Amino acid sequence: MKDSEPDKDYYSVLGAGRDAPREEIERRYKRLARRHHPDRGGDEEEMKTINEAWRVLGNADSRRAYDRARARPRETYRPHAPVTSPSAKADPLSGRIVGAMLCVFVGLVLLFLVRAQYVVFLWPLALLALGIVGFGVLMAHGALLFAREQVAPAHPMRRLVWAQEVLFWSCVGAGGYGVYLALTAV
Repeated sequence: MKDSEPDKDYYSVLGAGRDAPREEIERRYKRLARRHHPDRGGDEEEMKTINEAWRVLGNADSRRAYDRARARPRETYRPHAPVTSPSAKADPLSGRIVGAMLCVFVGLVLLFLVRAQYVVFLWPLALLALGIVGFGVLMAHGALLFAREQVAPAHPMRRLVWAQEVLFWSCVGAGGYGVYLALTAV
């Protein structure tokens, strides 16, 4: 067992199962040895690997030692706590709000650019701008849901879900109407 490596899977080299009897392993070894022998045009390195597998699995003592070495549990990775200061942790809510605001801003800028140019063939850009604004609104709604889930279940904010939804969608509607008025004035 000294010259064998437990990292190599000798069973797969010979194509045998782990519970295969010695006779089957010997039969598979002989078949592979005939096929890969260097005198018959086979690869010498492949033949060395096959011989090494037979040397380990053909002997009952070395096979038991090999199986024991492979059955040994490997050292598992133990995660450790990250070393960061409390002030370095990101606030996911503010990141969501900033992302939503950025989407809405970029969409509105594109929409105003298309409207200010009075060019008919820019309508795909206008659709893209509306899509970006809509995505920003959905991101803002996701931030609202995220903020709601962060508070305790007994908090009054959890009981007034309908009021939050009405207020949010009222703001979205009023903002949309304001954008409509601004676009018609341009």
